[in-house]
Amino acid sequence: MVNSTPSAFAGLEYLATAALLLDSERRVVYANPAIEVVFDISRSQIIGMPLQQVFINSDLLASAVNNALTNHSPYREHELLLTTYRNHTLSLTCTVTPIDSGDASLILEFQHMDQSLRIAREERMLIQQQANAELLRNLAHEIRNPLGGLRGAVQLLEHELPQPNLREYTQVIIKEADRLQQLMDRMLAPHQVPKYELTNIHEVLERVRSLLLAESSKSITIQRDYDLSLPELVGDKEKLIQAVLNIARNAAQALQKNGSITLLTRAERQVTLSKRRYRVAIKLQIIDDGPGIPEHIRERIFFPLVSGREGGTGLGLTLAQNFITQHHGMIECQSVPGNTCFTILLPIESTAIKTK
Repeated sequence: MVNSTPSAFAGLEYLATAALLLDSERRVVYANPAIEVVFDISRSQIIGMPLQQVFINSDLLASAVNNALTNHSPYREHELLLTTYRNHTLSLTCTVTPIDSGDASLILEFQHMDQSLRIAREERMLIQQQANAELLRNLAHEIRNPLGGLRGAVQLLEHELPQPNLREYTQVIIKEADRLQQLMDRMLAPHQVPKYELTNIHEVLERVRSLLLAESSKSITIQRDYDLSLPELVGDKEKLIQAVLNIARNAAQALQKNGSITLLTRAERQVTLSKRRYRVAIKLQIIDDGPGIPEHIRERIFFPLVSGREGGTGLGLTLAQNFITQHHGMIECQSVPGNTCFTILLPIESTAIKTK
């Protein structure tokens, strides 16, 4: 039997999740390419097989199928342990959905547990980031107007002071007001329209590297591990520089003497970002061997005004996340003492796949 795709489900060919279509007798009538990747089995070999033959000891899966059919609605089974006929065992999430399309009666979608958790985490982060952006915008607008009035009043007061040496104090107020104004501008920066153009990610990284080396007074090492075959992406070069610089600068400030930072790029294939599928994305990692992010803020580092450094504004990572999201990408972090890794995924828009 040929593994032909029912026309109504042609989009299954491009799903990152492994998918099976079953007939009314629970035999496989179609398997998408991801089945081979996830389960390490040939999809052509399982066409026509009963489900219980594809997966041995699959009582929990059979129960999920029964639930979906009995209630005529999708049913999801979490933490499902499945063993294939080739004795390959995996921990998965499975969604069973009844359908009525020709020979197909059921569609089964499988996700690795870590993939399922990542997608849920990405959705939560997107909601949180939208709330963060609104908070920053409102806060910046509320502060700017009285700040301008304060600065103007101090300038007028300066001209009325009887003793010139007292102007030293008004200058302190003016300089601090200017510093706060710059901070407000940074808070509003993510809402400026990006200037998209073809951008080489390695030009972005080389700019960040040169800035870090110029700024740092420590004897840190910045290593490069680039995949020079990566294509250009459409992006705002300055915003990408600022996003990477904010992360790398935090790493440099956290490092002890003789610490190191690694800038790494690779191609990541078959990536889903913001519920859109891309054949190719650029994976950029900023890795340092510093003390790591304190555990009590590790889950909140992308929230505004959260900083692990005394004197920090707590805006650098929030702005970095905003800039990366504007490029339809995502950013995440894993940190333990001695190894902190920020991973940025940036899609190549020309490889986007429309799924149904």
